[in-house]
Amino acid sequence: MKAFGFLSFGHYGAFRGSETRGAADMIRQALDLGVGADELGVNGAYFRVHHFAPQQAAPVPLLSAIAARTKHIEVGTGVIDMRYENPLYLAEELAALDIISAGRIAIGVSRGSPEPALRGYEAFGYTGSTDERGADLARRHFELFLKAIDGEGIAPADPRQAPAGTLLPVEPHSPGLRDRIWWGSGTRTTAEWTGKLGLNMMSSTLLTEATGVPFHELQREQIDAYRAAYKAAGHTRPPRVSVSRSIFPIVNSKDAMYFGMRTDADQIGVIDGFQSTFGKTYAAEPDDLIEQLRADSAVMAADTVMLTVPNQLGVDYNLHILESFAKHVAPELGWKPNTDGPVQGDPVD
Repeated sequence: MKAFGFLSFGHYGAFRGSETRGAADMIRQALDLGVGADELGVNGAYFRVHHFAPQQAAPVPLLSAIAARTKHIEVGTGVIDMRYENPLYLAEELAALDIISAGRIAIGVSRGSPEPALRGYEAFGYTGSTDERGADLARRHFELFLKAIDGEGIAPADPRQAPAGTLLPVEPHSPGLRDRIWWGSGTRTTAEWTGKLGLNMMSSTLLTEATGVPFHELQREQIDAYRAAYKAAGHTRPPRVSVSRSIFPIVNSKDAMYFGMRTDADQIGVIDGFQSTFGKTYAAEPDDLIEQLRADSAVMAADTVMLTVPNQLGVDYNLHILESFAKHVAPELGWKPNTDGPVQGDPVD
């Protein structure tokens, strides 16, 4: 582990204990959390993207605002659901964000997780999927998106304005943007596919596989498969790998009240029709956390760890979680603050 950031699900609702009563609270607090995290030396501010739910959506305006108000922190998503995206418009938006942030982005995309709406992407106007989960639609959108950010010609030019046969690329174009795109992989198979494409890989707190081994070992197998496929495909840029974890250092009575009784075991369940493995929550005093995380083979293999934060508990408490991790745990795991420069992946052996 070289770096860590926070991953916010962007929940909001008028329920007891929530400091994000509505969308305005959530978005403004997300901006404040990103700015505060930058000042603490945290390496990344990442946000989930969901549709038809009281959660964060439309991430680019928020990421742009955070990038404009910070100096070092990386801003990104974990993940954008490609079933819901116009790939050309997304390419334009992310190029602009990449320019605003001077390359401080880590944009995770994938097929996405189950949404409250049944085939909700069709309400957005994206039809034609024959897969009940829309994976084919997501892949088609992603293929066009990659061509667009690579600067390929997409649309035929008006022959009155350009030579016949001219194909126009989308603008703006930000060179190197592809190096800052991540695929959110939930299996070893998709990890290998991600490696072959030369993308970075994000892996979450669950995998849509269950083989009987502990979650961190299964995820480490996924990381190893990704890196092997990346190398075999001939890519040479040091690739980035991130994993997500629920980690809460217990340093005071409020921490103990919120998280002291959390379970510390992996779980097996079904999500989106697949038997899946869910990673455990880490909640302990700092010395115990250090030892537990050192024993987590996927955490130690990744360059970046995303801490899932309870955003509805407010900015101050979430900054407390991040500061506690930065002060008492992360340095012992190899962490370097954002002032040390951009995070680098491990070299291709």
